Amino acid sequence: MKYTQLGRTGLKVGRLVLGTMNFGPQTDEADSHAIMDAALDAGVNLFDTANVYGWGENKGRTEEIIGNWFAGGGDRRDKVVLATKVYGNMAADGEPWPNHDKLSALNIRRAVDASLKRLRTDHIDVYQFHHVDRRTPFEEIWQAIDVLVRQGKILYVGSSNFPGYKIAQANEIAARRGGTIGLVSEQCLYNLAERRAEMEVIPAAEEYGLGVIPWSPLHGGLLGGVIKKEVAGGRRASGRSADALANTSVRAQIQAYEDLLDKHGVEPGEAALAWLLTRPGVTGPIVGPRTTEQLESALRALELELSRELLDALDEIFPGPGPSPEAFAW
Repeated sequence: MKYTQLGRTGLKVGRLVLGTMNFGPQTDEADSHAIMDAALDAGVNLFDTANVYGWGENKGRTEEIIGNWFAGGGDRRDKVVLATKVYGNMAADGEPWPNHDKLSALNIRRAVDASLKRLRTDHIDVYQFHHVDRRTPFEEIWQAIDVLVRQGKILYVGSSNFPGYKIAQANEIAARRGGTIGLVSEQCLYNLAERRAEMEVIPAAEEYGLGVIPWSPLHGGLLGGVIKKEVAGGRRASGRSADALANTSVRAQIQAYEDLLDKHGVEPGEAALAWLLTRPGVTGPIVGPRTTEQLESALRALELELSRELLDALDEIFPGPGPSPEAFAW
């Protein structure tokens, strides 16, 4: 495993991040534990989750599965950099209820304690805001975070799905207040087929010293060899991937991508991950394996070096927007 610093911090994390969103809804507890065992054995040390994972009436279930794994003993918890998120409504009855969601000081305090209980640990290494809260001022958010840091319940804070201006606003207010060091990471939608983050989000993250942790690195499976699998009679595209492939221009683009990688003898999913590892500011992409075999495929991407020729060809198929403001102005 190759390691890097998480943004401007002294925290060392692997260049592949284990996403756990499938634990519970698609992968049972025993298989989830096997995946975490395999990830740790491979040197993956940043595990990402969220309080709402498990979804619906099972929200919180994913954190419980991770907590049960920690309780298995050994030095699992000491080796893992644990990241979870707060924002979604966690009211027990499943009905929306005031103050059980978003980023008020009251909900942050409640959510941290509930996550710690489910995760069966005494602290969260990276506590992440899952979405922008347009109604809660950052002064209130940072006050709540300062208290939790002093209590030893959290160490670092990250964001997810933040636009560039909110990253700037959050860290400028943190700097004016003193105390917390502000945001140290940003999880954003970023992959070969979705490069809008290059316009504002990633430049803001680099300017303020945040590590970028891309989610959906295979763009919902579109970049994982979906057409090749269809032709071979394997798993067919479904959901958003199927809808996207119904667009003839998108299908032609994905076909060109798969043909290019076939020519170079590279697996599409591994190439998509390896491409992200070449991008400025990227700490490591989140992979959400449903099986240990999928984890093994993702790990192979760490050893894959893409030639300049191949990188240029990928840019031709999936051109990025370019830097701002030139991307939308002269």
